[in-house]
Amino acid sequence: MFSLNRVSLIGYQTQPVELRQTPSGTAVTDLNIVVPTSFTTGSGEQLSGKGFFTVTLWGPMADVASQYVRPGAQLYISGRLQTDSWDDQTSGEKRSKTKVVAQEMILLDPKDGQRSAPAGAELGKCLNRAEVIGNVTKDPEMRTTTGGQNVLTIGVASNERWKDRQSGEMKERTEFHNVVLWGALAEDVAKHIKKGSKVYVAGRVQTRSWETQSGGKRTTTEIVADQMSMLGIANTVAAETVSTRAAMPSRERSAEESPVAVTEPVAAIPEVQYQSDVKVEDLPF
Repeated sequence: MFSLNRVSLIGYQTQPVELRQTPSGTAVTDLNIVVPTSFTTGSGEQLSGKGFFTVTLWGPMADVASQYVRPGAQLYISGRLQTDSWDDQTSGEKRSKTKVVAQEMILLDPKDGQRSAPAGAELGKCLNRAEVIGNVTKDPEMRTTTGGQNVLTIGVASNERWKDRQSGEMKERTEFHNVVLWGALAEDVAKHIKKGSKVYVAGRVQTRSWETQSGGKRTTTEIVADQMSMLGIANTVAAETVSTRAAMPSRERSAEESPVAVTEPVAAIPEVQYQSDVKVEDLPF
């Protein structure tokens, strides 16, 4: 595996699930998930809002969703971002839409219904997190907003390879992710990242809408990054450890890897019980 394309969501289904069948008989459905969220803007302002996501489920997962997922149900979704493109039949313009292709789905509601959120609790937040490992598609270009904030938009390409079930051939698909960076992170990326750099990106997914000069509505989906790391580069801390351990005789390396004796009293550390209290009859499905 040479790249990563992963998105994780915790949100709520907004409408009834409609199951479809492909010509070959495979079940497929689209969920429409709303994710309430709060975030800090590039200027440090705390905002709250909600994001809407189309999530495509295939096969047995689609069957389960059609049976058990109802409007308002809370779900955990893990999958990959996929952008589909087509030509508009009326205008001939290129159109695209980004969705989540689900690889995991967990039903989060208990059998007796959702609990009321405790007043003032911070534990009821939802999840909107994307992670991408790929290559930067062009040199970054810094822009400045009218409010004086630095903002950078870059493209990151990730590749996916799989074997076609019918033909047995290996196929490959490239996804192009729009990544937005703000403030100090944007400044660091502009200095050190260039076209072709391999990077790790993490942040939240957002979709923006606007109108063209002709009055048409357009949308774009992007990852607003709060973390980016350069990959495939030397690290002085790691290099020092590697060179030191590589020069050790094997006997010394084995001794170093042995568990270290505990010299401090451990009575103050509470014992952790790993036995699960969850019973099968308590599961929501």
